[in-house]
Amino acid sequence: MTPTRLWVLAVIAAVCAVLAWLVLREVYASLPPLPWTAAVAMVLLGVAEALSGRNLRARIQGGAGLKPVAPLAAVRMAALGKASSHAAAVIGGLAVGFLIYLTSSLSKSVPRNDAFAAGGTIVAAVVLLLGALYLENSCRVPTDDEQDSEPTETRR
Repeated sequence: MTPTRLWVLAVIAAVCAVLAWLVLREVYASLPPLPWTAAVAMVLLGVAEALSGRNLRARIQGGAGLKPVAPLAAVRMAALGKASSHAAAVIGGLAVGFLIYLTSSLSKSVPRNDAFAAGGTIVAAVVLLLGALYLENSCRVPTDDEQDSEPTETRR
């Protein structure tokens, strides 16, 4: 499994934004209001993944008093981070497509509320994306050079 590349996530988000905009041109009038609850769930997931990444990084680096991580657990967490970053790119791209479509009709109340929900979803997708990338990066085993370059105590 290779590390997630940012350009791949950008392409996924751009394609989803264009597809959402194209579909919304035809079916927006028949859709229910955009829910805001997805944004809250994505923020919570992003924070949970970032905290898991911090804990996992400390355990992989051999922090004092911490149990070492089983290799399979680290691989599973890396896969979770990769999947979450791709999901955040898809959802964020769809929300960008919504927001682009809705910018022309912000004077009406329903599209304005949907635009606020889409904006919140974009912010939440960024939080999830950052948490997922941090989790995936935390699963890397430090090389010998990285372990040697750790700061040591200075003598006075």
